[in-house]
Amino acid sequence: MEKTRIMPKNHWNWSMPVPFSQGWKVGNLIFTGGQISTDENGKTIGVGDIETQTRNCFENIRTVLNEAGADLKDIVKLNTYYVFNGDEKEATEFWEKMTKVRMEYLADPGPAGTGIRISGFAFEDLLIEIEAIAVVPDEK
Repeated sequence: MEKTRIMPKNHWNWSMPVPFSQGWKVGNLIFTGGQISTDENGKTIGVGDIETQTRNCFENIRTVLNEAGADLKDIVKLNTYYVFNGDEKEATEFWEKMTKVRMEYLADPGPAGTGIRISGFAFEDLLIEIEAIAVVPDEK
């Protein structure tokens, strides 16, 4: 089975040289690396704004999927890592803001999903990172 590395041009990149990939296409499966809310120079977009960062993560996922011949409708699994350090009452509101944005991008019914609350990311201004697995129809 053929493997294709996915590295879209003008897409964000790591702050130091690393061998990681933005995604891989293996047969009809596409795996995106964790997508964050940064510009192509690695500067965080939407500091302190979970809605803006969530939207940018999905736009970055779309870029990787499109490079592999897929789209957001092809996502079957979504893992969302997020940082929230407020009280539990505020956490619900924070989660709902993320969810409203995700619903703008995901098909109904949506993919299998997992949300993981973490204490922080390598870049302190980031609030969210999302990775996806997509399946495209068999090529003929």
